[in-house]
This record gives sequence, C-alpha cells and structure tokens, in this order.
Amino acid sequence: MLRELLIKNFAIIDDLNIRFDDGLTILSGETGAGKSIIINAVNLLLGSRASAKMIRDGCDSAELSAFFDVPQDSAAAAIMNQNGYDPGDGLLVRRVIAANDRHRIYVNDRMATMQMLSAVTSGLASISSQHAHQGLLKENSHLTILDQFGALLPMVRKVSDLYEKFVPMLQTLKALIEKKENQDKEKALFQFQLDEINDADIQPGEDEQLEKDRLRLKNAQSLQWSIQTAIETLQRADGAIVEQLGEVRKSLEKASQLDDMLSTAVDRLSDHLYGLEDVTQMLQDRLNTMDMEGDRLESVEARLDLINRLKRKYGGTLETLFQTRDGIDAQLRAIDHLDDDIETRRGQINDCYDQIADLARRLSKKRKHVAADFARAVETELGSLRMSGTHFEVQFSCLPYGSSDSAWLGVDGSQLSATGIDQAVFMIAPNVGEPLKPLSATASGGELSRVVLALKAILASTDMVGTVIFDEVDAGIGGAVADVVGKKLTALSKKHQLICITHLPQIARYGDHHYYIQKQVKKGRTITTIRPMDTEERIKEIARMLGGEKITPTALEHARNLVATRSHAADT
Repeated sequence: MLRELLIKNFAIIDDLNIRFDDGLTILSGETGAGKSIIINAVNLLLGSRASAKMIRDGCDSAELSAFFDVPQDSAAAAIMNQNGYDPGDGLLVRRVIAANDRHRIYVNDRMATMQMLSAVTSGLASISSQHAHQGLLKENSHLTILDQFGALLPMVRKVSDLYEKFVPMLQTLKALIEKKENQDKEKALFQFQLDEINDADIQPGEDEQLEKDRLRLKNAQSLQWSIQTAIETLQRADGAIVEQLGEVRKSLEKASQLDDMLSTAVDRLSDHLYGLEDVTQMLQDRLNTMDMEGDRLESVEARLDLINRLKRKYGGTLETLFQTRDGIDAQLRAIDHLDDDIETRRGQINDCYDQIADLARRLSKKRKHVAADFARAVETELGSLRMSGTHFEVQFSCLPYGSSDSAWLGVDGSQLSATGIDQAVFMIAPNVGEPLKPLSATASGGELSRVVLALKAILASTDMVGTVIFDEVDAGIGGAVADVVGKKLTALSKKHQLICITHLPQIARYGDHHYYIQKQVKKGRTITTIRPMDTEERIKEIARMLGGEKITPTALEHARNLVATRSHAADT
C-alpha cells in the first residue's frame, strides 16, 4: 500500500508531502488546484516517461518519491528479492527529473532502470482515470479481464510458455527446410572449400618455417661464404686453427713426459681438437647440402604464396584456417543428416502442437463457460450502480488465420497465439430493447465510469494491486448515481487502499480520510498545497461541493447530515 508521497518542484507544486492510510481517501479541491498533477506524479513513480517540461519554472530539477508497504507474498516482493532488495524494509521509489533530460531513478536508494521501476511497482498500485477508461475500450484488454475473473491466468501462462517454446521450433524447422532446398548448391561449395584446404596438406607452423627457409635461401650466397671462410680458417688454410692446435698438442705431449701435471691439459686439448674437427665436418656437410638447394627458393615462395592465399581466404591465420576446415567438415556432415534432423524436428513439433492445441481448446471452452458467469456478475454490479436493465455479453471470435500461415499455427481454423485461440469483445446494451453493441461504440462517459467501477468490484478478490487511485470516477454522473458509486467505493476499500479524486459531495462523504488541495499565490508564485481536514473542515468542504464558494447554512446542514449518515448509508 502507498504510505507516503513526496513531490518537489513539479509543475506548480513547490513542496508537497502526503501520508496515506488504509481505507478510502478522498482528494478534493477547486478546479485547477493541482489534483491532476498529483496523478501525473504517481504515474511517473509507476514507470511513465518523464520530461524536463514537468519541472517547475525556475528550478533545475524536480523530485518525486513514494513509499510502499510490500506484502511478503506479492509479485513485487519476489522481484525485490531477485534483485537484492529486502521487501521487509518496504519499497522507496524516487525519481529525479533533470532539466538536461538526464533523469535518474532510485529503488531503495540504489540506482535503477525504467524497466526495474515498472516491474517492481506493477503489482503495487494502479490508476483508474479517463486514460484507463479509454484503455477499457481497447478490445485486446477484454480477454485478460475475463481470464482474471475466471482464474484462468495460470492456464494462459501455460499456453504462453508452450507458445514461446513452440514458435522457435517452427522457425528452426523452416530454416532446416530452406537449407535442404539449397543443400546441393551449399554442399558443392562446402566440398570445394574442404578439398581446397585438404589438398594443400598444410601442417601446423608450416608458414613460420617456410618464412625462415625463404630468408635463408635468399641469403644463401652470404651463408656459403661465411661457412667456407670458417672451414678454411679452422682447417684448410696455411696456419689453420686445427693445424696450430695440433702443433701445440705435440709440444705439450713431450712436455708431459717430464711433468705429469700436463697430461690433463693435453687430454682436454685433444678433446677440443676432435670437437673442432667435428664442427668442420658439420660445416662441410651443411655446405654440401646448400649446394643441392639451388632451385628450392622458387618452390618455397610458391608454397608460401599458396598458404598465404588460403589464410586470407579462410581466416587470416593457420589456426583459423584449421577451425574453418573443421567447421566446413561439420556442416557437410550436418547436410548429410539433414533429412533425419527435419524428421526429428517435425516429430518434436507434432508433440508440442498436440499439447498446446489441446490446452488452447480447453482454455477456450472454459472461457466460454466463464463468460456467462462474468456477464451476469457485470449486469448485477451495474444494476447496483443504477444501470439496471443493462444487458452485457462477451462475444468471442477466432483470431484471423491466413492460408499462408504455418499449418501448425492453426487450431480448428483459428490462429494460435500466446493467449490461445480466442478474441473477446465486451458487448453492452445500456437500455432495454437496444441491440448489443461493442462497449467502445455504446457507453457514455458516465456509463463507462460505472462499467470500470463494476469491473473493479468484480475483480476485487483476484486483483492483487494494493492501491487503486480513481480519477474522474464521477465523470458524467451525479445525484443518486453518485451516492451508489460512493457506496461501491466504500465496499472496494475493504479489499484495497483507495484514493479517489472527486468533485461530488455524494462520493466525498464516504471517505475515511479527506484531503483538501488548494492553489495559492505566495511571493508572486502559484503553488499547490494539500492538507488533511478534521470533521468540521470536511463538512465545510462538502458544503462547498454542494453549493459553491458561498457556503449557506442550508448547505452546511446538508453536509453535516451527509457525513453523519455515512456509515448507515454505506451499509444499505
């Protein structure tokens, strides 16, 4: 339930703080005092779009806040728990509307998105205004109202869940069939690509090795000269290193006959000599090999060109080239199994279709059964609202089903949707002897207000919304009708917290709480104020509503009687 509402720098409201209690709260005041502004503020706190134009002139920003009690078993509590909020602390929503249109939303003092705001408040409060009345004229809402009355929403959700699973299955089958139609062309392309890669027989890291080979072969002459020079210096030239070391070893061998300590040095020198001879042989072998590679540079460059062309075509690196090859291979295997996949998917779709078609048929049958009870309930409620003799009916029709649509989306000639196979339209004949016509083409403003109120009364036990705000519930009515509307609001307030903006004293007298909204001029600026009224102030306000600004003793007496007999009237 809504416990507190704060509005600051919003339109002509400077700074407003309203506390709300259980039961029926009446908001009244002169025309233009700012009652609609309060409704706009609540709408914003429930997730409506904000605009910098809403900010009070001369201010940089406007701020709106609302605090709600949150029932532990409510949808709002579940959403809060899912997002790390403790519903036991209640719900504080706050919006800051900035002049630069960089608006901010806070949920329990944490930044939040518009989606989060709408989700967490959707089950806490609703506004029944002229806009809501127009919403009732939209026939796509009628089926939802009927389902809510008949406790069919869980069944609708099952249909919706199956539908959300079913449609992607149809899309997958369509893609498989289209793929099969193009499979010969695709298969030829895939096979060509796979053969092109496989025929190249590229090995991991081959491109890097070939680059090294190309660099070496391009510098073969320089390498040969370096190797030949090394061989000459080590062994073949006059005074070569090996020759000199050989002479050194001979000299030390003679010396070691006189000094045993030199034997180790002689042995190590011998090892080095053998090592240098091995190095020389290795260099000679490499030189002989290079002599045989005279024409290899051309073949290395040709191989590199092939590998680089395939890399550019299939991904840029050998790793991506191999990944592409594996993917093409998998797609070829998938094409080979395409017929099996199509049959498997058709079997799955048939199973799912049988489930959703059976559920949609049963839902449709229940709706038609519930519709009769619903129509009687609406007629009874309208009778209590001085619209006796009204004939009300729910008219069903099939959703349009085209021959071009998938056969699986049709059930008994009707288009299958997430809500089943039905369309529903509320038909009404407010006067005896008149033919039934769609609600949108028949009801006057006063009649529509009472239809809305009748639906609210009927759905009171199933509607989980804690707070209902009525704006213009008195549109087009007055006198005795207004009195019965007030009684109906009193009855509704036993199950919901009701906040009602009204101009009619017959409705205002039924309020458990009464606030007066007033427009004043302070320091050259127009501001809106609101204040709770005690019993005497309330009597004066109802007297004003009865007779205008000049309150006569007769009006006061009448107002006093209206307030005094409120409880008795509400029970009759």
